[in-house]
Amino acid sequence: MKRIQIFENGINVVFEITDEKMIKLLHFSALPFDESTMTLRTGNAGFNLVELQVSGIDRPGERHGNKYIITAPGYRLKYKDFKDTNNALGRKLEIICFDEETGLETVSHMQFYTGTRAVRVWTDINNSGTENWTLEYVSSFSLTGIEKEGLLPQDEKMRVGICHNSWQRELQWQFYSLEQAGLGQSQPTEWQHSSKVLGVTNVGNWSSKEYIPMGYLENTEVGGALMWQIEHNGSWHWEISDREGHLYLQLSGPSEIESHWSKNLKPGESFRSVYCGVCAVSGGFDEAVAEMTRYRRLIRRKNRDNTKLPVIFNDYMNCLWADPTTEKELPLIDAAAEVGCEYFCIDAGWYADDVWWDWVGEWQESRKRFPNGLREVTDYIRKKGMIPGVWLEIEVMGIKCPIADRLPDEWFFVRHGKRVFDRSRYQLDFRVPAVRKHCDAVVDRLINEYGVGYIKMDYNIEPGIGTENNADSFGDGLLEHERAYLAWLDGVFERHPKLIVENCSSGGLRMDYALLSRCSIQSTSDQDDYRRYATIAANAPSAVCPEQAAVWSYPLETGDREEVVFNMVNAMLLRVHQSGHLARLEAERRALVKEGIDVYKSIRGDIVNGVPFYPLGVSKFSDNWSALGLRCDGRIYLAVWRREGSDNCIIPIDNDFNDVKVNCIYPSYNEEKFAYNPNNRTLSLRLSRPNMARLFVLEEQS
Repeated sequence: MKRIQIFENGINVVFEITDEKMIKLLHFSALPFDESTMTLRTGNAGFNLVELQVSGIDRPGERHGNKYIITAPGYRLKYKDFKDTNNALGRKLEIICFDEETGLETVSHMQFYTGTRAVRVWTDINNSGTENWTLEYVSSFSLTGIEKEGLLPQDEKMRVGICHNSWQRELQWQFYSLEQAGLGQSQPTEWQHSSKVLGVTNVGNWSSKEYIPMGYLENTEVGGALMWQIEHNGSWHWEISDREGHLYLQLSGPSEIESHWSKNLKPGESFRSVYCGVCAVSGGFDEAVAEMTRYRRLIRRKNRDNTKLPVIFNDYMNCLWADPTTEKELPLIDAAAEVGCEYFCIDAGWYADDVWWDWVGEWQESRKRFPNGLREVTDYIRKKGMIPGVWLEIEVMGIKCPIADRLPDEWFFVRHGKRVFDRSRYQLDFRVPAVRKHCDAVVDRLINEYGVGYIKMDYNIEPGIGTENNADSFGDGLLEHERAYLAWLDGVFERHPKLIVENCSSGGLRMDYALLSRCSIQSTSDQDDYRRYATIAANAPSAVCPEQAAVWSYPLETGDREEVVFNMVNAMLLRVHQSGHLARLEAERRALVKEGIDVYKSIRGDIVNGVPFYPLGVSKFSDNWSALGLRCDGRIYLAVWRREGSDNCIIPIDNDFNDVKVNCIYPSYNEEKFAYNPNNRTLSLRLSRPNMARLFVLEEQS
């Protein structure tokens, strides 16, 4: 037996190579490894570094049900090699295993990133044998013993966080005990086998339609936590369950049972699983979110947008509602420029005379809407000192699009011999070179002919489990399409490096870091009630870097100044996505929009480096009070919202400042009472009526 112990960036990793030439991952934690916590009745059974299931091999052992344990040949993989190197990102581990009977080789990758307690993990499968093998499941990360630290029974100390997601109800964290998750032990003193899995899964092309592809696990007894994200824009799966008295966590992309995925691997061929990010911290949820934020900044494409944070106006939300015309746009452009917006995006409908939903696909301007052409409007936007943008839904084609019937079926998703429909649209297949060429021509034309510098790239259908065209399975077709779409995006940015692409899918239904490692900005919601949006805005930086999280601010035509302030505070620690009928607002209320944008411009240099925290916990729609903090160098920004309930709130703000000064930086007219209490580091605040919000800064005095 041999142990390999790694300590890198605050993460302790322990591998064991057994006498039978198997390699185990015994430990991955911010906490040190303690041999006494290895309490399996069967030694180190389990603790597999990688799980791999292929067709036609028996799975022996305990009652596993649908759990991805004792996979075959995963359970018999033998250790082959261990590589420990350094690259431009940080330390890199590669652990190679081999199954002699099949000739399948696995390479488990762990890429550390200097300066953060997080790693990117994935698995390569190489067929070095002489037979074809069909993959059914490949883990990107597998860790057993996630509960092993501490003395308390696992039911009493473990907490699992799942980020539920839905249209207009995005980013709703819920935290569960093991008993609430269905994993409680019936007899805590005597461990029993279980066939129960806590599985969190997405199937289809909307990667976050039910859950954000991430999760959280905390050991409340010892103060250690894991947080993870699956960096994939399609089907994915993570699960927690038990094996031999310990709990395990596994992360993967698509699988056969959950998402109709299988992949035939011929001799000499390779397959790569999806990337995942995993962080380990001492502490709890706030510490984990901060670490994931740092990691997300390191894995994304370098771009000016995420350092400059320009203010975007979009004419859709509580404004034109996808009915743009030249006549309607010109006064909005004037008003947006007046309040300080830097980009102006013309939203949906610019390409169709009337009803546009099922006509999308050609992307030619409507002369009925724009009698002198769209160029007149984009030129006017530039004349007013802003950069023009347009809405696109490039991945679909409406069933009434004039060219749809003339195109071959190979352009589209097909199942059971028929084109896949959803909401009167077809799904384009980006594996097809002609499809990519068509989409390249659309984007290049908009940039070259209209001077577009911003594209709101929307996506409003769910084509399901995939396509049968040129695929080993429906899920295989979907996975390869999604990877082709990412490669297409890479090509767009290579040709147009200054272009800003907003990742939008009916709001936040594709909120993942496969796309967000490329796109610099993410639509967080289509929520049209600013009071409910406060919860989505507060929770947004738990899943997306603050500087990537676009939040609508849409002052209503009939409202008062507190309604404007509430709208603005929603967005001011993230990305201001301004909308609303600004040209119709009375002067005082429009001035408050301008003031908010001016304040935002003064603090956005801090936002790009700040890490979020939740002094009142993550927000729920039922909360009367919510708060979002950003920790920056020498200062803390704090957004606070009151919807209903008591006038008073005491907000704990953990900090190590010696002398703290607190200012309300928006709105300037603030007359509400607040006071910082240095003895217990809390902020006492009174907001005298429902539906009020304020933005504060806490600074250390020299």
